[in-house]
Formats: sequence, structure tokens, C-alpha cells
Amino acid sequence: MPITRRLLVLAAALTLTACAQTPAPLEVAESAPRPQAGFPVSIENCGRKLTFARPPSKVVTGYQPALETLLALGLGDRIAGRTFFGESAFLPGQKEQYDKIPQISDTIMPPQKEVMLAQGADFVLDNAMAGFDAAGGYATVEELDAAGSPPYILGGWCSPEEVLRFTIDDTYTDLRNLGKIFGVPDRAEKLIGELRGRLADVRQRVEGRTPVKVLAADGGKGPVNAYGGSGITHQMITAAGGVNVLADVKGDYTEVSAEKVSAAQPEAVLISDYATLRGEDMPTSPAKAAEAFAIARNSPAAKEQRYLALPVAAQHPGYRNILAVTDIARFLHPDAFTR
Repeated sequence: MPITRRLLVLAAALTLTACAQTPAPLEVAESAPRPQAGFPVSIENCGRKLTFARPPSKVVTGYQPALETLLALGLGDRIAGRTFFGESAFLPGQKEQYDKIPQISDTIMPPQKEVMLAQGADFVLDNAMAGFDAAGGYATVEELDAAGSPPYILGGWCSPEEVLRFTIDDTYTDLRNLGKIFGVPDRAEKLIGELRGRLADVRQRVEGRTPVKVLAADGGKGPVNAYGGSGITHQMITAAGGVNVLADVKGDYTEVSAEKVSAAQPEAVLISDYATLRGEDMPTSPAKAAEAFAIARNSPAAKEQRYLALPVAAQHPGYRNILAVTDIARFLHPDAFTR
């Protein structure tokens, strides 16, 4: 309760006491904020214990998968500011909600420190620690904590080691934690159930089929920007009925020699699709696919020119990455989706 309002309430109580010769605790008690059922709640994130006395109501989101996840939970009315997203298509029904939320950054990154702290947010949701790096001019996690704007990092992407340890179950953990933080645990469990159902459907469709050998790349004539055997993209390939040809490479997004890519003989290629990065135009997916095919020119994928442009937003923690498993499975095993 603001200090001015608290003083007015106390003054009113003292006046009633003097006139009625009896205390007036009811008037004071009824004016005080009532605790919400189920609060306070505490969760762990990035080695920090975050405690919330009430659900956040003025949220700032970073890279788009963070916003998408809150919208999927029906929490669009809690979001007071968002970053820019123009790299690929929006999830169905979300563009309209996106347009109604004030934009506070012209790129996918959070705004600079002074602008970020001026938002007065009571919660910040993002997908990686890069947006809280003092060297980049951003408000740090410690500064935001001190300002009452605690950040939460989706997927446990709090360090390079934790990025490698990501599993799809981490997305369910995030949804469950956000359900607790915002006081909507039933919504979170319902959404988790729906997502588990989607994965179960994919698993049933691809079961017994020969896994397709997949190269996941992001361009480069040598070395190649590619995805190794750790992290989100590797998890999605496996869940979709594929086998990552770079599974023996310890890394998520990393550089791989042209020789290794050429020898991998992929049968299909996933290309990270995004139009811009921090305000700069990026190579198109067809151009990056052509680079991969030129390197693996004798592979089945190159001979068939078989690739899928995968929105890079799906390769970051958030609701979208589980949805993308269906898209990848449909690309790898089209015959499994004819029924």
C-alpha cells in the first residue's frame, strides 16, 4: 500500500476511535491488501530463490519465445513491454496480442540499462543471460533484482553448461513455475497436458520407422554453423524421429568443419530461419541451405534438395519448441501424417 494511502487509513481509524470511544480495527483491516490464496510462492532459477508475495502484473519480456509462452498461458494482460520480433511468422493468434503490447526495444534484445530500469517491471522473462550482460550496456540480474524486477531465464539457460544440459522436460518445468508465479497453476497443467499429448502423437506416428539422418545448420561455407548433440535442437530432432548426424559433437550451436559435415551424409537438413539479428539483415534460408548442400554435395539431402526452414525462435527455450517437434516430424516422415 502506498505510504500516503496508509497514513490516510490510519488517520481515519484514529478519528473513529475518538468519536466512538471504541477501536475501529475493521476499517483498517478492510483497507489493507488481502493476501491472494496460494501466495507467497518461491521458485529456483539460475541459482537464485525468487519469492513472490502476489502475481506479477507489470511484466517485461525479452526474446519472442518468452512472450509466446506467457500468451499461451493466457497472461497477455500482465505484459507491459516487449522487444521487437520480425524474424519469422508468429504463432497462430498471437500477432494481434503482440501488436497491443508496447514495444520497448527495436531488436530482440532488451533495451539498455536506463530504459529497462525505468519500466518499473515487477517481473522480467527472457531466454538467455545475454540480455543481462553489463558489457553490452544491459541491466544485470543483480540490478534488476534490487529494483524489484526479478528476471527468470527460460530453459535454465543460465550458463553455457546449462544450455548443453537442456531437455524438453525443462519446458514443462518452466510452464509449471510460471503457473505458480502468476497464480494460474491449473492453466499451466492443462497446457502441459496438451503439449505432452502432441509429443505422444508424434512418438506414435514415427514409432518403428527408420530414423532420418538430419543435419541442423545455420549457414557457413566452412566451418559450418551447426547444432551438435546437446541442447534443444538435438532434443527436437530425436523426438521427431530423426538422428542428428553431429550427435558426437559436444555443443548446441557451434562451429563444425566442412569435412565433418561432408562426411556426415545427411538425408535431410534443418536450416535456422531468421530475417534479422539485432537489427541487421541475415542470409536467407535458401541461401544457407545452398551452402550446406554444396558442402555435403554427395549426400542424399543435397541430391534431393531436402531442407526445412525452422524458425530460430523454436530453437530457444519456450512453448514454441515443443510445437516445432510436430513440424519437424511431418517434414522427416510425411507418410506418418497422412492419417
